[in-house]
Amino acid sequence: MHIGAMVDVGVPEQYLKDELSKLPLASEFELKLQNDQKMGITGTLAKVEVSDDVPKPHRHLGDIIEIIQAAGYIKPVEQRAVGIFQALGEAESKIHGIGIEQVHFHEVGATDSIVDIIAAALCLAYLDVDKILCRSVEVGSGMVRCAHGLMPVPAPATAQLLK
Repeated sequence: MHIGAMVDVGVPEQYLKDELSKLPLASEFELKLQNDQKMGITGTLAKVEVSDDVPKPHRHLGDIIEIIQAAGYIKPVEQRAVGIFQALGEAESKIHGIGIEQVHFHEVGATDSIVDIIAAALCLAYLDVDKILCRSVEVGSGMVRCAHGLMPVPAPATAQLLK
């Protein structure tokens, strides 16, 4: 949702696509943007479509940092993207009781998640955002099926991040 919202507030579609094409994963995905409407509200719908034949490795933090650095982004983009994955890695490390270098990302290490997070960093840099404010996050409830099986919502790593 954030990619569409960022485009709606002024990030050019072509800028985003050009910047994402610098990723070593660029052949694995396509960013599709279109006008959409839901319950009477219009906005940009963004989808990161990953090719069916793309392997789905469980990447480690080091693997993801290499992907980000290989793109050659400006420092603020690289630092923000790495910082997001670092925070995720620290949360996973804590709940699994292992070192951060041992954490392997399941869903968040997938191509679409990597693109989503890097797109956030790109958009925030383009808009020259220096401060983000947010009220409490609505996390929902219920259960979600993930690589570790059926988990409560929020899943343990998400709950750890929100502390």
